[in-house]
Amino acid sequence: MTRGRGSRVRVEEAIGKQIARFREARRLSLTELGEAMGQYLDRPWSRQAVHQAERGRRAFTAAELTAIALALDTSVPALFLTEAEQIELPGRAISPEEYRGILLYGSKDAPLDGVDELIVALHDIGEVLSRPTLARLAKIGAVAEQVAKGGAAAERSGEAWP
Repeated sequence: MTRGRGSRVRVEEAIGKQIARFREARRLSLTELGEAMGQYLDRPWSRQAVHQAERGRRAFTAAELTAIALALDTSVPALFLTEAEQIELPGRAISPEEYRGILLYGSKDAPLDGVDELIVALHDIGEVLSRPTLARLAKIGAVAEQVAKGGAAAERSGEAWP
């Protein structure tokens, strides 16, 4: 069972949550994702296999993680992103810093390289852009721009503008 922020989550659950998030963002069904993965594996995943993966009830091979990332047009490290406070591994739970350090840059003290930094930034940008408020603001901005252009055109032609 996946828990919210301030919690512990098994690494398979963290990956599963990301798979579901990316799949939904790309408007793919469970079956469609399974079929897309079949391009990279010896056979496609069933709808049930994808469902089990999204629920964190499945371990992943390196080939499967690669196929999932390719089918979802993302990176393998992006599949590991989580907001949980502790990541449960079979031996013990680790902190998010240790977890990110291992997955993205080899040690928690090493600086991000350009690709890893870009992956993290794109994840953050994606989170911000998915907010409904920003979509409304973009529409308001487009209308304001049209109004401003209309007013400027009216001024140039000498027409009265409301």
